[in-house]
Amino acid sequence: MRHRFVRWVAIVALGAFSAVNAHAEVCEVRISRGFGVLYLPLMVMESEKLFEKQAKAAGASHVTATYLVLDGGNVINDAMLSGALDIASIGVAGFLTLWAKAKDNPALEIRGLSGMSASSLYLMTRNPAVKSLKDFSDKDRIAVPGIKTSLPAVILHMAVAKEFGDADYAKLDPITVGLPHPEALTVLLSGKGEINSHMASPPFSYIEDATPGLHRVFNSVDVLGNITLDMTYTTRRFFEANPKLCAAFIAAMNEANALIAKDRKKAADIYITVGKQKATADEIVKILSDPSSKFSTVPDGTMKYAEFMSRVGTIKAKPASWKDLFFPPIYGVPGS
Repeated sequence: MRHRFVRWVAIVALGAFSAVNAHAEVCEVRISRGFGVLYLPLMVMESEKLFEKQAKAAGASHVTATYLVLDGGNVINDAMLSGALDIASIGVAGFLTLWAKAKDNPALEIRGLSGMSASSLYLMTRNPAVKSLKDFSDKDRIAVPGIKTSLPAVILHMAVAKEFGDADYAKLDPITVGLPHPEALTVLLSGKGEINSHMASPPFSYIEDATPGLHRVFNSVDVLGNITLDMTYTTRRFFEANPKLCAAFIAAMNEANALIAKDRKKAADIYITVGKQKATADEIVKILSDPSSKFSTVPDGTMKYAEFMSRVGTIKAKPASWKDLFFPPIYGVPGS
């Protein structure tokens, strides 16, 4: 724990020293996205240049967006603290980890810009003996994008707490392994290696669920309901220096969400092209047509994560309401 704390302090110091000197008139906005359908709005924004369109409408025709692929809460938060990102997309849980650490520090404070996506995560396994969380043993290994702080890892914590009680929320941590979703999919489908389970997001969850020899242990919607899984955030430094660009980002995401709702086939084609995934348009359209797949800038259920993480002690600061977690431009929506 001491080494982890020292590492975090070093990253914070680096962020304070070298974080981008966010000022109006920036020429490039660096935006992160991860793997999978949950990041589709950002892929649509990239393909259709929607951020540039909205920035131009706001009077910033010189600004372009650069999209970086980063996966895992720790990796994304480290990149933000070191000044390598301007706007990040991340699971709500990973955001809360950094929000709590940087709270009330003007040089490092972060807040959310918007919600982004909701769907169902599946805990998949090829171990026929595992029918519930109670059946996992020290011989099993569960892949998550980032141990302890990634969205799938915290969803697993919440499911375990529901099964065994809050005191045992980390009961399965010793058998989790950090691995990006595409690699975890490959390993699980191969049937080889010690990793035999995967806390999977779409489309990886759908592929695994349709594969003989694999079966689902639980669906995250059964544990949490259909709430926001991934969201976007930025630093107070960047937000206050670039309010028009932040507003343009939210407008671009709303436009991307409207395209997804109106033309699922086009959205699926964009996902396959930008996401560089080996899937058919019909497979992606099927996922987009699932009632659990939602794309919206409205933050829905973020306090469920905050209350759980505060209760078990994984974050030390607890927001009084969802608005404590976000910047004012999103306050007008029915968030939670």
